[in-house]
Amino acid sequence: MDSTELLKKVRKIEIRTRALSQQIFSGQYHSAFKGRGMAFSEVREYQYGDDIRNIDWNVTARFNHPYIKIFEEERELTVMLLIDVSGSTQFGTKQQFKSDLITEVSALLSFSAINNNDKVGVIFFSNQVEKFIPPKKGRSHILRIIRELVDYKSQQVQTDLSEALRYLTNAIKKRCTAFILSDFVNSNCEQALSIAANKHDVVALQIMDKGDMLLPDLGLVQIYDPETGKKTITDSSNSRVQQEYARWWQAQQKTNLEIFKKSSVDVAQLYTDKDYVKVLTELFHRRGQT
Repeated sequence: MDSTELLKKVRKIEIRTRALSQQIFSGQYHSAFKGRGMAFSEVREYQYGDDIRNIDWNVTARFNHPYIKIFEEERELTVMLLIDVSGSTQFGTKQQFKSDLITEVSALLSFSAINNNDKVGVIFFSNQVEKFIPPKKGRSHILRIIRELVDYKSQQVQTDLSEALRYLTNAIKKRCTAFILSDFVNSNCEQALSIAANKHDVVALQIMDKGDMLLPDLGLVQIYDPETGKKTITDSSNSRVQQEYARWWQAQQKTNLEIFKKSSVDVAQLYTDKDYVKVLTELFHRRGQT
C-alpha cells in the first residue's frame, strides 16, 4: 500500500471511530473501565456525617479540631491492545476480513481511551511478540497505532497468545486494562491468561466470521490453513464431514468460554458482518453495573 492510499485509509478510520468514541462511548467507557483506585486529594474540616475512619489525626492534633482526608478516583488508566496478526485473521466471507474489524475496533478503543486522558499501548502477536508500542497519550500517538494496524505485515502466521500474555505481564508493571482482539483459534493460553488476569483487567474481544463456524456445501474443495500452510482436498458436501467440523468448532468455542470464565475475563463476540457498536455498548453497560 503506497503512502497516499495508507493516509486515506487511516483518515477514514479516524473519522468514523473518533466520532463513535465521542458520541456513544465516552461516558460508558469511563464507567466501565475504572482507575487504579482512590488517591489522596486534600484535607478539610470535619462535617457532620463524614466517615470518622477518614479523620487525619496528625492535622487534627495540630489544629485541635477534627479534619478528614478527601480521596478521589485515580482516574488515569493504561490501556493495552493485544492484536492478533496471525494468518487466521486474514479471513472473511462477508463484509470484511477479521483483520479489518480488529483495526476498526482497536481505533475506536484508542480514541475512547484518549478522550478520557488514558495512555494506549499495543502488542502485535502471532506465535511470538512481533511489535510493542509503549503506552502514550495523544492523537498523534493514536494515528501512529492506526497506521501500524492498517499496514502491518506479520512475520509469522501461527498463533500463540500465551507469548503475548507473558510479555504483557512482564512489560506493564502497574495494573492496566488489556483488550485481546483475536479469533482465539488454537489459542491454548489458559495458564498465561490466568496469570495476566490476576494482575490486569483483561477483556477478550473475539473476532468471528460466519465462515468459521460452518463448512459450506461446495462439493470437493481445497482447504488452505493459513496458520500451517497445509492444503487438503475435502468433500464439503459430505454431511459427516460437515458435522465433524461443526463439532470441532463448538468444542473449541466451549473450551475458550470455559477458560475466560475460569480466569474471570469478560468476553464479547464481534462478527465481520454485524454491527459491533451494540455489542460493545452492552459490554460497557454490563461492566459499568459491577
